[in-house]
Amino acid sequence: MSALVASDLYMGYTSGKLRTEILRGLSLSVDAGQLTLIAGPSGCGKSTLLSILSGLQRPDAGSVIALGEDLWRGDRRALDAFRLQHTGFVFQGFNLFPALTALEQVMLPLGYMGVDDRAAETRGRATLDEVGLSDRMHLLPAELSGGEKQRVAIARALVKQPELFFADEPTSALDAANGQVVIDTLRRIAHEHATTVLCVSHDPRLVTHADRVLEMEDGRILNDRRVPHDEPAPEPEKAS
Repeated sequence: MSALVASDLYMGYTSGKLRTEILRGLSLSVDAGQLTLIAGPSGCGKSTLLSILSGLQRPDAGSVIALGEDLWRGDRRALDAFRLQHTGFVFQGFNLFPALTALEQVMLPLGYMGVDDRAAETRGRATLDEVGLSDRMHLLPAELSGGEKQRVAIARALVKQPELFFADEPTSALDAANGQVVIDTLRRIAHEHATTVLCVSHDPRLVTHADRVLEMEDGRILNDRRVPHDEPAPEPEKAS
C-alpha cells in the first residue's frame, strides 16, 4: 500500500478579479522507504503540494490519504495529532530556537508526545549521533554552521521516528559540501528507517540520489521517473 495517495488536488488564490491556479487536478501516490524528489521551476506548485501532502495547508478540492487516513476528513485537533505522531518536517530556514541547545531542540517534540525527559534525552543523543553531531549537542544555533543547523533540524524531525518525512528546499542555504551531507542523510533515512521521504528541491544533485523524481510544471506532474541505483549511497562526508 502506498504511504501517500493524493487525488485530484486543486489549489489557487484570488486577487481582485484575477484567479491564479497553483495545482490543477494533480494526483500521485508515494511509496514508503524511498526518497522522492519533487522538481520543477519556481512557481510551479512544488511547495504548495508539499504543504498539502504534509497537512499544513488544506486544498481547495481533492483528497490526501496518508498512512491510510484521510487527512482532511477530521477536525484540526485530529490533524495536529496525526502530524505530531507520524510526520517530520525540515524547512529551508532551519527554524531553530535561539536559546535552546542542539540537544534541547531535538528533545522538544518528544515532550509534546509524552516521552519522559530521561528517555527523550537518550533518543535525542542517539539521533544527533546518527546525523554526526554528537560533539555539538550542547551548542546553541549561533555557535553552529549552516550545515550543522540543518542537521539539527533533521534530527529534530527524525527523533520522532516518523513514517512520513517532508523536506522543503533543505540544501538551498548550504554550500556544496554541507548540501551533500544533507542529501546523503535524507537518502539514508528513507532506506534505513523505511521512511517515506518527500523532498522539494532545485538542487540537481538530489536527482541522482533520489529513488524517484516527479517533475512539475504549471501545477501538474509532467514526468514521473524512477532512478536506478546499482550501488548503495555513499557514506556522508565530513562537513562543518
